[in-house]
Amino acid sequence: MHLHVQKDADSLSLELAEWIIADIQKTLVLKERYALVLSGGSTPKKLYELLASGHYRDRIDWQKIDFFWGDERYVPFDDERNNGKMAYDTLLKHVPVLQSQVYLMDTTQDPESSAQEYEKILRRYFDNQPATFDLVLLGMGDDGHTLSLFPGTPVVHEQKKWVAAPYVQAQEMYRITLTAPVVNLSAAVAFLVSGEKKAQTLQAVINGEYHPDVYPSQVIQPRNGNLHWFIDAAAGNLLVRE
Repeated sequence: MHLHVQKDADSLSLELAEWIIADIQKTLVLKERYALVLSGGSTPKKLYELLASGHYRDRIDWQKIDFFWGDERYVPFDDERNNGKMAYDTLLKHVPVLQSQVYLMDTTQDPESSAQEYEKILRRYFDNQPATFDLVLLGMGDDGHTLSLFPGTPVVHEQKKWVAAPYVQAQEMYRITLTAPVVNLSAAVAFLVSGEKKAQTLQAVINGEYHPDVYPSQVIQPRNGNLHWFIDAAAGNLLVRE
């Protein structure tokens, strides 16, 4: 595990943007395409806006990147809660990518069918590959969830499916999500976590005992060990004290 700590959320986004660009450039020397999983929620918005801005945008070969999503709320694309819409508004509308490079989770069909279809897409894309995604960007909620793997839900323990469609009772909605098996086969995973509200949970996830039903983020353990936590000082203040 690699821990990256910055003084605040803005500095954190700057460091992660530079790290992602370096990883893309390094990877594309060795292979033709780069498979990137985008995270939803509010935390990565600043990162996406940075990557779409001139200084960063011009250092990325956008035509060689394929975009996937970690999870999606089962709402229409034009709904403000839709992770795909957020990524388009902050990043994809502003960089030279083709529709064929973008693999949205489809919320126009029923949740289970959508999950099954996304899994088919992934298994075709990664057939006979040594790893799945080149980079999976993840967030972590105050409750320790990541993707749509929420505390106490069966999907946390999924071992076979790459994509699932759990019903989240607390939110009264279905969600479509990647599962631990496919994420843990990726080349790299990077969590982006900021804010003092997450400090106690972050300390438990990283340094505490393994309790995935309480802290689902703990199930993300890349097989090759290439796990990065990008955190600001507020989120990491309990880690720093230890």
